[in-house]
Amino acid sequence: MASDASDKALERNVAFIERAIESGQVRLMMRALRQNTQIRRGISAAAVAKMITKRLSLSPLRSRAVEELEKAPVGMEEVEDGINGDDAMETECLPEVEIYLLCLAASTLCRERLFEGAAAVASDTVRRLRHFHGRRTLEPLGAKIYFYFAYAHEKLGKFEDVRPTLLAAHRTACLQHNEFAQAVLLNALVRGLLEANLIDSAFKLVSKTNFPESVSNNQFCRYLYYTGRIQAMQLDYTDAYTKLMQSIRKAPANLGFRRAVHKLAVLVQLLMGEVPDRTMFQGQGLASAMAPYLRLTQAVRRGSLLEFNQVVEANAVRFKADKTYTLAIRLSQNVVKTGLRRLNISYSRISLDDIRDKLQLENSRSAEFVCAKAIKDGVIDAVIDHDRSFMSSKDVTEVYATNDPQKAFHRRVAFCLDVHNEALKAMMYPPDAHKKPQPETKPDDSKTDEELAKEIEDELGDEPL
Repeated sequence: MASDASDKALERNVAFIERAIESGQVRLMMRALRQNTQIRRGISAAAVAKMITKRLSLSPLRSRAVEELEKAPVGMEEVEDGINGDDAMETECLPEVEIYLLCLAASTLCRERLFEGAAAVASDTVRRLRHFHGRRTLEPLGAKIYFYFAYAHEKLGKFEDVRPTLLAAHRTACLQHNEFAQAVLLNALVRGLLEANLIDSAFKLVSKTNFPESVSNNQFCRYLYYTGRIQAMQLDYTDAYTKLMQSIRKAPANLGFRRAVHKLAVLVQLLMGEVPDRTMFQGQGLASAMAPYLRLTQAVRRGSLLEFNQVVEANAVRFKADKTYTLAIRLSQNVVKTGLRRLNISYSRISLDDIRDKLQLENSRSAEFVCAKAIKDGVIDAVIDHDRSFMSSKDVTEVYATNDPQKAFHRRVAFCLDVHNEALKAMMYPPDAHKKPQPETKPDDSKTDEELAKEIEDELGDEPL
């Protein structure tokens, strides 16, 4: 029954695309792509192969796509029954239908973890796409196939081989003002560079390109997350935290994405010397995933280097899988600074040997070096007596005589201005939005082209992070 429902939904979507191109009704194309998310998640490889056999009988990519789909572990009998060619339509199909079905085949192979086949189908489709140069109706479908092209090669460890192709496609998209492809390709390039640990290259790419403004919310959230990761690795924690908090506020319902952003935001906030709010660890579906980061935060807050090292060692595999291990290691300096700050407040004079014991350092010389660096960085206000091996704290200065209140006020003003600008953007209604739709108008017809285009772009962002 589920297979029949998937077949009917796919048939209906293909019919929508054909009617949209033949009649010039863009809303039908929008409806087809809006419904593609549910189809992509539940359809079997057999159903996709059957539809490709039926609709793409004259396509040069038909045999390759069906051959790769046959390798799927589920539904082999259905695939074999569907490729007999008895019900194949011996007519030339529309380019939009061909690219749509091949894109669906690539996404199905990625879902089945058959990345070799997905890379082969996506590569053939990218080359095929160049034959239909200038068709604006192919822009959203072309952006999706480029995503699977980059994603499959990244999982195979061959992203470096396809990076020139993606860069060339991004230049072409910029020249053609194809914002669908610009957003997807830029995110794919930055993601691939970050996965290869090429932080400098990713930073140069982001600094020399412009992300299109009128793209989907999902693609923009990803861009904020990637730029936040880059700035965190570049030690620019303030801007990184701002980007990550924007991404959290705009994040879609994808739980995996929200977890990744929350983990990185917690570490960046700790590196800034601040303690994250408790709600960062208690959101829906976040408690178990954020448990190691909660223990890490508690160790940093207590200033216990021994406890911190135990937490990092026990969760090293998790941190490496989350791509946060490097930032977690950097926190050791903050742990020592927190411990020193506590000692500076508690004692007017303390020996270096006691500092060594309380902070679990190797020797007194290491304690003296740590204290000297903390004094130079402005973490504590103290003086080291090298001859008598002790550190004496200075009198606590008036905080309002420093620049700290000004900095805090500036951060609050900047946050309020960002919220104000986002609220103004949200209040920009399309033309005639206040008018009620006519009674005989269908729900889809009451939407403007801008709203329909926005929904299509949102569908583009519903892919793995």
